[in-house]
Amino acid sequence: MNEDIRNANKDYEYILDCQNISKSFGGTHALKNVQLRVKKGQVHALLGENGAGKSTLMKIIIGLYKQDEGNVLFEGEPYNVSGPAEAIKAGISMIHQELNPEPHLSIAESIFLKREDTIKNTPFLNKKLTNQRAAEILDKFNIKLNPKMLMENLTLAQMQMIEILKAVSCNARLVIMDEPTSSLDSEETERLFQTIRELQAQGVTIIYISHRMEEIYQICDSYSVFRDGTFIGSGDLKDVTTGQLISMMVGREVKNVFPKVDCKIGDVVFKVEGLTGKGFRDISFEVHAGEILGLSGLVGSGRSETMRAIFGLDPITGGKMYLDGKEIKIKNPSEAIKNGIAMVNEDRKNFGLCLFRSIRENISLPNLPKKQKGLFINQKREKVECRQIADVLRTKMASIESEAYSLSGGNQQKVVLAKWLQGSPKLLILDEPTRGVDVGAKSEIHSLMSKFASEGMAIIMVSSELPEVMGMSDRILIYHEGTLNGEISRKDILSGKADQQYILAKEFGEK
Repeated sequence: MNEDIRNANKDYEYILDCQNISKSFGGTHALKNVQLRVKKGQVHALLGENGAGKSTLMKIIIGLYKQDEGNVLFEGEPYNVSGPAEAIKAGISMIHQELNPEPHLSIAESIFLKREDTIKNTPFLNKKLTNQRAAEILDKFNIKLNPKMLMENLTLAQMQMIEILKAVSCNARLVIMDEPTSSLDSEETERLFQTIRELQAQGVTIIYISHRMEEIYQICDSYSVFRDGTFIGSGDLKDVTTGQLISMMVGREVKNVFPKVDCKIGDVVFKVEGLTGKGFRDISFEVHAGEILGLSGLVGSGRSETMRAIFGLDPITGGKMYLDGKEIKIKNPSEAIKNGIAMVNEDRKNFGLCLFRSIRENISLPNLPKKQKGLFINQKREKVECRQIADVLRTKMASIESEAYSLSGGNQQKVVLAKWLQGSPKLLILDEPTRGVDVGAKSEIHSLMSKFASEGMAIIMVSSELPEVMGMSDRILIYHEGTLNGEISRKDILSGKADQQYILAKEFGEK
């Protein structure tokens, strides 16, 4: 037992102290002598690009992996668990970025999964008590949901909030939050921050993993940075700038996260008049060639719902759509694709990728008719074209035959973009295009958006990140409760006429 552990005690300054942790998978070093020291009662930001080693270390902490070398102290004592259940008993819980809810469980059952209440002196579940306890937690955090409601009927944002409640209901002394706001709008994010502040006031420590730099400075006290599986540095956030943090994360200076290029705006490519459907009504707008049209609004305000209807995923009950001046009617995604409309969904892992298929297969899937030679696929042509589009998007991969799950979040998003761009769409819909993507990959995706626009493509971008909407859009449409509540131009933003506060006020319904 090393000297650090011998000298550990309950008055130890750090609630968590990871010392010289190394972990390899085969010949790949995921972590190389990293350290992470988190002071008691703080909100500590863990920063780094996708693949930096953050998730690997967190999985070691909750017992999913065992480190090859190094020691972990929790509350000053040696810490070693063999799974998440043991970690929870020890006082550590984690909210994962990729949600995996049981769809047929109720909210109450999900919150108290494996911690169910039973009727006294029997093995039978006490559902009434479980529902009552869940209702108290939902009420405490001002979440207006029925605890008996099934998880499959919740939105992605609502599922995220239930996962957060599940974690904090364990009375954990350390809560790890991995991209907790990736599915939340500004109102829900502020509610989460209030929850974090309440937990902090109760002495709970938070490890906060996020790619949203504005959030880091808003809610965190201190930071640690990983890069390529190594520890780069740590300190108090008040002593470091955003630029310095980004430079530490990517190993170079990223001068502009929003590299918007002013492109020539051409003719109207796509237009809707009075469009009505589930979650939206009487929506009218147009988007031009070379234009990036941003859609802003709270989650559930109708932004994504409108895009789903345009792409044929949900029915349209009223209104008209026009492409290149001609009225079109789209009943399913196949018809949308045939008309030259492509859509990158916000949930790439469930709806954008076949994770256990190769990169080549994922890129080819919506473009197979173009690769056919008679009844067969021209495989030689397929491989060449898929590799070419992947290279254009600077996708980091071992091979075009590598499975999609092996890629980082940013590179998975590039594969989703590649499969649609190979079809040369006239209109590209991007729903949360940089959700869960690190700052370096985010800048690359933004550069690609500008490139596509400069080539005459019309782009509609839905984003819950106001800096992204403001940084990349030529025009912004603001949604509120299923209707449009304002429009601002890039000129309004650059002149200062419209800022984040102005857009937020519109999102909340101000006229």
